[in-house]
Amino acid sequence: MRVVVAGCAGFIGFHLCERLLNDGHEVLGVDDLSTGQARNADDLARHARFRFVRHSIIEPVRIEGAIDRIYNMACPASPVDFGPRRLFILETCSRGVWNLLDLARDKKARLLQASTSEVYGDPHVHPQVESYWGNVNPIGARSCYDEGKRFAEALLTSYRAAHGTATRTARIFNTYGPRMRADDGRALPNFISQAMAGRPVTVHGDGSQTRSFCFVTDLVDGLVRLMESDVIDPVNIGNPVEISMLQAAQEVIEMLGSRSTVQLLPRPSDDPSVRRPDITRARTLLGWEPRVDRRSGLERTVAWFRDEAARSGT
Repeated sequence: MRVVVAGCAGFIGFHLCERLLNDGHEVLGVDDLSTGQARNADDLARHARFRFVRHSIIEPVRIEGAIDRIYNMACPASPVDFGPRRLFILETCSRGVWNLLDLARDKKARLLQASTSEVYGDPHVHPQVESYWGNVNPIGARSCYDEGKRFAEALLTSYRAAHGTATRTARIFNTYGPRMRADDGRALPNFISQAMAGRPVTVHGDGSQTRSFCFVTDLVDGLVRLMESDVIDPVNIGNPVEISMLQAAQEVIEMLGSRSTVQLLPRPSDDPSVRRPDITRARTLLGWEPRVDRRSGLERTVAWFRDEAARSGT
């Protein structure tokens, strides 16, 4: 198949492209490199069946020839971007998604939208099931991302009803693995970078808030299975094993053999108290569940960060 991956130079986008290439597909990677890494695009470009197009999806996307599948992974997703890039995030989740839907309609292609567990906000239902409508602050510090992704889901629903375009929606929970940006502001890269440097590992609040971390290869497998399924309703893709942020920080410190201590910082507004996916739908409809346990995944992620530190001489 001929597949377009928007956001190909991002963390998940890179691993998705790598999987699709290994599966024998031709991949057209689209990225404006606003948060994606040029190195990821360069590494993918070494493959004969990959072509990179530097382009922002907030502008119309025009690609010659047939297209079978479109994966939209394009959107800044780190909390550090929610301030300086808030309008760009909203534009990406609205005009950007619309442009890709227009491309899918024109090419009679199937489109998968990378949605997020953040559509559930700070949930009153735990674990989170796809039928839960969420508890989101529409004017809060995180609203550009949370509400942007919620709008994108509504847009897919209406566009499919109006034009019959085939769409899929993946609600992605916290994902980790090699090629995460050390400076992207998310918990695990922060913990690893701080512990490697022997600095205090910073945890917000008292650390009792929970997350569920899914290794990136498991996540990508779920995306591919969902794309090739006949499931049009949203599907949670994530690891249902829940852990407190304090425990996650302590695991990273122990794994690195670091002398770092944990430092508690004020908790950001609208930070979810709990996060764990109910993956019954993914198990039943896609035959999917995560296979990489957290210890193994963390070891592979830590090894990547160590190699990167050695490579850069830091």
